[in-house]
Amino acid sequence: MKRLKLLHFFYLAAAAILPSAYSTVVQAAPAGYDKIDTVVVIYAENRSFDNLYGSFPGANGLSSATASQARQLDRNGQPLAELPPAWGGLTAKGVTPPITEAQSAHLANATFAIDDASGFAQSSSVITRDLWHRFYQEQMQIDGGKNDKFVAWADSGGLVMGHYDGSNLPMWQIAKKYVLADNFFQGAFGGSFLNHFQLACACVPVFPDADKSPAKPTIAKVDADGVSLTVVENAPKSALEGAPKFVSDGNLTPDFHAVNTMQPPYEPSANPPVAGGDTAFADPSLPTTLPPQHDITIGDLLTLKGIDWAWYAGAWQATLDGKNATPVPNFQFHHQPFNYFAAYAPGTPARAQHLKDGGLGGTAFIKDIDDGKLPAVTFYKPQGNLNEHSGYADVSSGDQHLADIVSHLEKSPQWGHMLVIVTYDENGGFWDHVAPPKADRWGPGNRIPAFIISPFARTGMVDHTQYDTTSILRFITARYDLPVLPGLVARDKALRNNDEPPMGDMSAALDLTR
Repeated sequence: MKRLKLLHFFYLAAAAILPSAYSTVVQAAPAGYDKIDTVVVIYAENRSFDNLYGSFPGANGLSSATASQARQLDRNGQPLAELPPAWGGLTAKGVTPPITEAQSAHLANATFAIDDASGFAQSSSVITRDLWHRFYQEQMQIDGGKNDKFVAWADSGGLVMGHYDGSNLPMWQIAKKYVLADNFFQGAFGGSFLNHFQLACACVPVFPDADKSPAKPTIAKVDADGVSLTVVENAPKSALEGAPKFVSDGNLTPDFHAVNTMQPPYEPSANPPVAGGDTAFADPSLPTTLPPQHDITIGDLLTLKGIDWAWYAGAWQATLDGKNATPVPNFQFHHQPFNYFAAYAPGTPARAQHLKDGGLGGTAFIKDIDDGKLPAVTFYKPQGNLNEHSGYADVSSGDQHLADIVSHLEKSPQWGHMLVIVTYDENGGFWDHVAPPKADRWGPGNRIPAFIISPFARTGMVDHTQYDTTSILRFITARYDLPVLPGLVARDKALRNNDEPPMGDMSAALDLTR
């Protein structure tokens, strides 16, 4: 009750001040937004734009990148003579036949095609090894917008410069049919954990008094610039000699914001319950258990406005039942952001209503699509083996799953008034040639693929509008006349302060005059 009163106060206060205080950053919903009755957001994993869509016709892709943009610098700022090998091998453990570390060595200092027949010939159905995609490392890789130190600050050597010919992927054909956004950036630097928070609340989680808790060893040691991890004295000087080493590559910033993967305080979590304790709660004494969070989410605002919404997680119920397994379904605990929030704790009505099971292989989600029972705002997260994450999933399987979901949505009774946004949470460590716009301390990070799919889409268009993950929240906010989350206001202010244009809200890809 106390939380609802607080949210209600926030709602009324924001509604009262937005017209005057934020008129330069918040636009009234244009006519036609009410033609969209159902917003569906599908969130895949870990691919940069150039990694999959660098050769898409009409897009700002690899052909637009100059040789100097692709040329990578070593840790001393000098150009590398060649790309280092993919440390530990190019392919994931268990892939047969493997591409060994030695076989991946001596590539030219440039981009390369992972699936080229004259090269590694590893199709998008082969799982590669994982790559670093962490908060501080990504900023070090971006190097102030030059994107020239991806290799230097990676643990995967030259693999960061790899890409695929995406033209054989099913989603490529869907991009040609609808809209592909080629200027869409991940909301925050780093990995899935933080970028799922960007989608849920445009906020950054906190760990109060982390220095007095078991999490103290996970606090990062950062240089005076605030963006670079402190390197140990005996670290390899060159990327050709090995991966970098840091004093403390932690999950928490020095001021206790959680920026790399922490585990949910509620089950399902990678951290088990206390022995003999409540089985619905992860052990809070473990250093990677994040305390319950209290920020206002997009879900909270929708609920207060009376708008139905849900987050469908693939394999959610199977995981709750203790049936999660590797490689299938391989549910990833940090991919359910609402499981970090006290408002959706076990036993709450909000959890039962809004945290839904997507089913194994998305079957429960697909049934609600086919039956025309999707909530007005619907999020869907595929289970691990279908999410395209390097190290444990391949591109092709996940891409086919995305295309299958889109096919069901096109046939849904709700399709006539639907907007579907398919995107990736972050770049997964893969290089992209476009510099992210400069905004605030948290992001945005690198460019990722995004598709805008709707009967109202400007079909066959490549949309060059500047977007990031929070653009999805911007559309939802405008469509349902919600207060603007503080993180969106802060992002717009930071963009203005850096002479950058504001983030779009996806509407440039739509024709709502029909």
